Amino acid sequence: MVTRVVRPTRRPITWTESSVVTVTAYVGVGANLGDVRTAVRNATLAIANLQGVTHMTPSSLYGSAPVDADGADYVNAVVRIQTTLSPHQLLAALQGLEHGAGRTRHYRNAPRTLDLDILLYGQETIQTPDLVIPHPRMWERAFVLAPLAELDPQQVTELHREQVAYQKIWRLT
Repeated sequence: MVTRVVRPTRRPITWTESSVVTVTAYVGVGANLGDVRTAVRNATLAIANLQGVTHMTPSSLYGSAPVDADGADYVNAVVRIQTTLSPHQLLAALQGLEHGAGRTRHYRNAPRTLDLDILLYGQETIQTPDLVIPHPRMWERAFVLAPLAELDPQQVTELHREQVAYQKIWRLT
């Protein structure tokens, strides 16, 4: 008779609520096609309702002329979120919202029904083919820096503000 030794199986690790890491991220929101104010407001609400987003604070809405782009003036905002999504999960979710809003990518900086960009993700620096954080052009855009400074003044230095002072931007009521 052969005796067989049975070793206990390892149980898979299960993540508890307390083991999930929450990160503060900032997302730029903009549009210049269609009912842009409604598109930006709806996008901020949609971001707040994403699975994995536990808190969202929006900036005011800002108007701006296109920078390195064509078309009508933009409406922009920035939202600060608390999220358990990884940077790439967040990117996929935001691209899904863009797609749902009818976003098409005919060419770089084309007019758009909705544009969602991850600006900052905690203290992370990420450089992959599909995602760069911090956003590579955020420091060159008044329409990003003004609403970002409204939410978190420490993120935007006086030098940043001076470098975009020539760009026309206005707070919408």
